[in-house]
Amino acid sequence: MELLGSTLTATYAQPSPTPPNFLPAISTMASSYKNRFPNYALTHSLSLSGRPSTYCKGTSHSPTLTLATLSRGTEGLGEKTMLPFVSNRAGLFTKYTRDDWYKASLTNYKESESSRHNAEKLRVDTSRMIQDKDQQTRTTQSGSTKNLGERVNDIGFWKSEIIRELDEMIGETNALTDVKKKLERAVAETEAPLQVAEECLFHREKRMGIDLVHDDVEKQLLTEVDVIKCCQERMRLHLEKIIAQLAANRAAQHELEKDLSDKQAAFRIDDKNHHLRNTSDGISYYRGVEHFDATISVPESWAKFTDDNILHSHSERAASSKLRNDIENLMGVTANEMWNQFNAVNVALTNRIAETGDAKNKIQGHLAKTLQELFQSEMAIEAIRKAIRDKAACLKVAQTRLDERTRRPNVELCRDTAQLRSFLVARNWKLRGCPSIGKWLNKLCLVNEVHEIDDAIQCLQQRLRDSEDILQALVRSKATLEHDLIVKSNSLFIDQEKCMGMRKSYPSTLRLAGYS
Repeated sequence: MELLGSTLTATYAQPSPTPPNFLPAISTMASSYKNRFPNYALTHSLSLSGRPSTYCKGTSHSPTLTLATLSRGTEGLGEKTMLPFVSNRAGLFTKYTRDDWYKASLTNYKESESSRHNAEKLRVDTSRMIQDKDQQTRTTQSGSTKNLGERVNDIGFWKSEIIRELDEMIGETNALTDVKKKLERAVAETEAPLQVAEECLFHREKRMGIDLVHDDVEKQLLTEVDVIKCCQERMRLHLEKIIAQLAANRAAQHELEKDLSDKQAAFRIDDKNHHLRNTSDGISYYRGVEHFDATISVPESWAKFTDDNILHSHSERAASSKLRNDIENLMGVTANEMWNQFNAVNVALTNRIAETGDAKNKIQGHLAKTLQELFQSEMAIEAIRKAIRDKAACLKVAQTRLDERTRRPNVELCRDTAQLRSFLVARNWKLRGCPSIGKWLNKLCLVNEVHEIDDAIQCLQQRLRDSEDILQALVRSKATLEHDLIVKSNSLFIDQEKCMGMRKSYPSTLRLAGYS
């Protein structure tokens, strides 16, 4: 009998002997990785039972036996005396016992029998479940097909109603087209002034830094935008009885067309689904689609939506024949208001351009003075550095003298007046009433010379650091002035070239009034 998942042949009648280097078969089952005999597991630990202490001590070191040592050890022994047999004792403690081997085999047999029993039971239950689910699937699919057929008939009925009403609405909308064309020209002319004002605001947003100020020009431009929009709104309010009805007709027509488009798409989809069978082409898996519910209506709200669209279209068609109004006077008033605000913006722009130009000239003057001071500071820093380099030679001389005097022999190593003035000399001159002379004499020694030069270098270095800080401040001031000069130049370009250039193409009063 051949065991599946093993490369060995097992005989249940009588176990066959295994080679000394037998290893258990590797299986992909998770149970094959479990430790079945934790109490019988043998390791390489030196504390195993049955291992003699003398062996542990004797094998703790492995002495090297040379040929001379073996010769001396065998002297005095008889010809039949042999060296003791040394075996690999450590290898004996890593093998399993025969009981472990039999127990492992019995455990594998029991697991195999249990797996076969579970597989047979599952196979019987699976066959019965397949028959039940097959019948249930056929019944459910038949009901779904019937429901889809009823839905296709409902969509077809409402689609025919929408098509009839849409034809009547298109005829009424065409009758109002001539009136709409007369008014579109006047409304379209108001878009040009609004676009000019908005583009001026857009270009002035490109000003940099501090020049992004809410000045009088920006206020006048915002006012101009509000005036134009207000004029458009007043025109729309006076045109409400004309354009509102036309817009309502087009809105109703759009709703009907959109509803019709949706009905046609739904009709195609549901008709296709109604004729789908298990043998049809194009069927596939769509994992998780049953959990996604994108519906937004129920059959009652769906039918009411289409019915409301048809009723609304009836109402708009009845009111569309009553539209008549004249708005010629409004056109003249709105044109004058927009031109007055246009002139106010131009005056504000002219004043701002002059102000910005004056500021630019002042910045250029300050920048020239800063550059001059920057040059003088750099020259002063170079003079300080030269002074420090000059002091370095004096310091080297003084320190070299002191170092050479340390090599004087024996008693010649005297702390003389050249080396260091004593405290007594300064004290005597102090008692004589001349303390300044004592201090001056102390300064004449080499030690004090080193300290004095070092202090001078430190003072010069501190002054160098201060001068460099001032230089950095001047550099920052120069960069600020240069940046501000660029900002002012940019603002002048925007106001003078961009904004004033665009406002030259402002439409005339007659065009704003709707005349071509």
